[in-house]
Amino acid sequence: MSLEVIYVTRHGFRSPWSVEPSTGNYTATIRSPTGLPTDPALTSHGVEQANELASHLLRLDPPVEQVYSSPYYRCLQTIQPFVRSFRRSQTQSPGHVSEEAPFEIRADRGLSEWYGSAHFEHPSSAPVDELQCYFPEIDATYASNPAPSRYGESLPHLHDRVTKVIDTIIKHSDREGRKAVLVCTHAAVVIALGRVLTGQMDVDFRAFTCGLSRYRRRRLPSLGELIGPSGEEGLNSAAPTAQGGSQIGEAGSEVCPGADSTGAADRYPHDSGWPDIASPQRRRAAGLNGGWICELDSDCSFLRCGEERGWRFTGDESFIEVDDNDLRSSSVGPDSGTSVDRMKLGADDGHTSGTSKL
Repeated sequence: MSLEVIYVTRHGFRSPWSVEPSTGNYTATIRSPTGLPTDPALTSHGVEQANELASHLLRLDPPVEQVYSSPYYRCLQTIQPFVRSFRRSQTQSPGHVSEEAPFEIRADRGLSEWYGSAHFEHPSSAPVDELQCYFPEIDATYASNPAPSRYGESLPHLHDRVTKVIDTIIKHSDREGRKAVLVCTHAAVVIALGRVLTGQMDVDFRAFTCGLSRYRRRRLPSLGELIGPSGEEGLNSAAPTAQGGSQIGEAGSEVCPGADSTGAADRYPHDSGWPDIASPQRRRAAGLNGGWICELDSDCSFLRCGEERGWRFTGDESFIEVDDNDLRSSSVGPDSGTSVDRMKLGADDGHTSGTSKL
């Protein structure tokens, strides 16, 4: 059995931080449990959202069989109530007998927060052994993907990182026979995951706090069909382009543009002997760049306060100054012609500081 459904959620409402762009000095008024200014805990409202999310996740069909999370405190704190509730429901069920141990949280640095390119080093998450003191559900044996560069990323670099980490998750899930997995991460990564999975690279998928997205795998042709007998790239049907319009899914939530609710699951499992992930053939065979259908786009119908702190890309958020007479110094993503002043961003996220958006 191969992976059929990927659920994606953003962490809950958190406390803010700020950064001085000229020095890269990050500060926060509320101390984080890990002591890192960009690693805050959830607010009391965020904790309520996490509990509401947990109740909703327990009712999903197909049910979650494995959890992956960014190693930042707020993401782990968001998903912990679900993992604990799931374990209780399994052990307290009448006549429950299971040979499998309850799943643990796989903290993957490849799902870490996105920072724009900078001339200084951005903060990182706390080490796993420290996080285990707060979250004993973390799987200490999981081999994480590499963390992003401490000097930040352009949008193409972000998309590339997300492609690699979700490919790893799909590969592990196929080998382990998981039908559905859950990913908890940050707003920028939520959007990038939607782009990479569906192939709609210009779409700003929605990213509300504790909103839940659902991606279902398409039925893909075999690797031989994709590459062809001569070794040339074959079918393009596995990477559909975005279509106009939108649909309404269950619970009245908006479905992503171009969604096809009739798509069947891919029955071709991962094979490490396939072409490299960087090649178009490999990405399509892995179900990336169009191999997944967005059925729910940051659904918040189960949250008491509904949609909150929506976020979207505004350029590449580079900290590097751009001289109008020398654009070669720019670190610009595909959605903008100039770098962006981070201090002006964040209005859609409801933060007091434009720098605390994720």
